[in-house]
Amino acid sequence: MPKPNAPIRRNTLGDISVLHVDVLARAVQHQGCDPAPLLAQFNLSPAILASTDARISIPRFMRLGHAAIEHSGNPNLGLVMGALSRPVDAGRAGLAGAAAATASDALATLIRFALLTSRNSRGQPSMTRAPDQARFYSIRPYNRFNFFVVDSVLATWVQFLRTVSGQQQVAEEVWIEYPSQGQEAAFEAWFGCPVHFGAPENRLQLNSQMADTRCQDAQAAVHQLLVEECSQDLKRRQAGWSLGERIKEKLAAQLAERPPELAAMAAEFGLTPWTLQRHLAAEGRGYRELLDDTRKDLAQDYLAETSLSFAEISWLLGFANPAAFHKAYRRWFGISPGQHRRVLKGATETYSSMGSP
Repeated sequence: MPKPNAPIRRNTLGDISVLHVDVLARAVQHQGCDPAPLLAQFNLSPAILASTDARISIPRFMRLGHAAIEHSGNPNLGLVMGALSRPVDAGRAGLAGAAAATASDALATLIRFALLTSRNSRGQPSMTRAPDQARFYSIRPYNRFNFFVVDSVLATWVQFLRTVSGQQQVAEEVWIEYPSQGQEAAFEAWFGCPVHFGAPENRLQLNSQMADTRCQDAQAAVHQLLVEECSQDLKRRQAGWSLGERIKEKLAAQLAERPPELAAMAAEFGLTPWTLQRHLAAEGRGYRELLDDTRKDLAQDYLAETSLSFAEISWLLGFANPAAFHKAYRRWFGISPGQHRRVLKGATETYSSMGSP
C-alpha cells in the first residue's frame, strides 16, 4: 500500500480525459445499448464523468472500448464515436478551434492543445502545413483492444472539420498503421476518400480547400481569448513537471527506436549537454538514470495493463534482446517479469473484470 501522502505515479503509457468516455457512452447508446452497466463495470461513476479534470489510463480506456464493441456488436464503433463527436467534447481546445479563421487553422488549434485531454507514451499528435496533414500516435503493437482508438481519433478529426466547415468532403486520404481488418469499404464510405491500412503512420491528409474554407463560427477575438486560456491551461498542467519528468516523457516516445544520446536530448530542450547535465544534477538525477527509470516504469505498466509478450515489451523498451530485458527487470523489481505480471494483473482486476489488452 502506498503511503498516505505519497504522490500517485502517472500511468507511463498515457491517460485520457473522461470527456472521451462520454463520447464512447453516447456511441454505445446510439447502437441501441445501455452504456450504464459497462461504465459501472469499469468503476466510472456519474461523479467521475461529470469532472472535466478526471482522467483514466489509456490501457483502461482501451479495455473499455473493446468491451463496448463486444457489448454493441459493432467493430467500427470508433467511427460512430467520430460521427457523434462535437467540438465541445474536446473541451476548451475544441471551442478554440471552432472559432478559428479557417478549417485548417481549427484542426491545428485542436491538435496544438491535445495534451489538455490526452497523453500518449508514443508522443503527442502533430500537424504540418502546406499540405495540411495531421498525425496521431497509438500504443503499439496493435491488437483488438486499440484498433478503435485510431479509428475514433481520425474520425473525430474528420467530423470536427465537417462541423466547423459545413462541408462533407474534408479529407483527401487517410493512412492507418494497423493492418486491414476487412473493413475497407465501410471506412472509405465514412471518410469519403481512400483509406490505406498497414501504413507507416496514422495520418490524415486534408482537402486542399480546407486552408481557405472559413469556419462557420469564426470569431477572431473569441479564438484569441480561448487560445490564451488553453495556453495557460497547458502551462499549469506542465508547471509541476521537473526537467527530468519532461525528459522521461520524450524518452518514452523514442525507446522502440534508438534512445537519443545526451547531446540529442539537450538539443531538443535548447541546451548544451553540459547545461542539461547540470540541471539534472540539481534535481539529483543523471541522464542514464532517467533512461533506466523510464524503461522501468513502462515495463511495469506494460506488464500490468497489457498482454504483450516479453519479446514485444523488450523491443518496445529498446533492449537488444529479451534476455537483456529479463535481466534488467530482476534488477528493478527483484522478481521475474512472469511472476510480477501475475501479481500486477491481480491488482488490476480488482477494478475491472474485463482482463487486459
